[in-house]
Amino acid sequence: MAKSPNWSREELILAFNLYLKLPFGKMHKGNPEVIKLATLLGRRTPDSVAIRLVNFANIDPYHQQRGVKGMDGGRKQVEPIWNEFVNNQENLVFESERILARYQHQTLEELHPEITFDWQNLQGEVRERTVKARVNQSVFRQMILKAYTNQCAISGICLPELLVAGHIIPWAVDAQHRLNPQNGICLSNLYDKAYENGLICIDTNYKILISKRLKEEIAKDFYKEFFGRFENQTINLPIEYHPSKEFLQYRLNRFKG
Repeated sequence: MAKSPNWSREELILAFNLYLKLPFGKMHKGNPEVIKLATLLGRRTPDSVAIRLVNFANIDPYHQQRGVKGMDGGRKQVEPIWNEFVNNQENLVFESERILARYQHQTLEELHPEITFDWQNLQGEVRERTVKARVNQSVFRQMILKAYTNQCAISGICLPELLVAGHIIPWAVDAQHRLNPQNGICLSNLYDKAYENGLICIDTNYKILISKRLKEEIAKDFYKEFFGRFENQTINLPIEYHPSKEFLQYRLNRFKG
C-alpha cells in the first residue's frame, strides 16, 4: 500500500482553520465538517483529517493544561503552523480563509456573506485592511459561539442572530490577543453593550458585577428583570477556552463598580 504524501502547508492550514471552529469532542472522522474537509482536500481521508486536528490539540497550551493527551506522531508537521498562529494570529487566520475560499471556488465575499459593507467602494491597502479585519472578526465569532454552544454567557439566549462575540480586552487595545478565544465571551446584544460601557463586569471568579450607575435604576422593572437577578451569579462557562483571568482583571481594573 502506497504511503500517503506529506501534508502540504496549505492542507495543514486548512486543517488548522477547522481546528479553530470545532470543539475538541467533535474532532473525529464521523463529523460532517471533518468529512467535508477531507472531500475538499481530495487526497485525504476523514480519519487522516481527524488525526491532524488532534495533532493541533496536542500542542495547544489550553488542552495541555487540561491534561488532554493528543497524538505525538504528527506534532512536527503541525508545529510550524501553530507557531505562525502564535506569532501572528491575524495573518494566518486571514490566509486560512483565503485558502478555504479558493478551495471552494468562492471569493471571500461569497465565503462570508454575513459581512455587510460595501466592498466596492474600498481600494488598495484600505480595502485589504478592512476586509482582513472583517473576515478575522467573523472567524473569531465562529470560535466564540462554538465554545459557548451558541448561548449567551449571562442570559442563556440561544439565537445566534442575537449573539455577539465580545472581547474582554477590546479589539483596538491589544492586537496580539484579538483572535485569542480566551479573550472572548459570548453575550447577547444587550449584555455585550452593557459590558462594553462598563455597566456590568465579570470578575476573575466568573461572577457578574453590577455598576453603581446601573443600580441607580434598581427600582425599575427592567433592572430587576435583566440585571439585578444576575448579580453575583456565575456566567455560563464555555465548553473550552475559559475566559483568561488575566484579561478579566484588565477589564475589572477599569470597572467603576
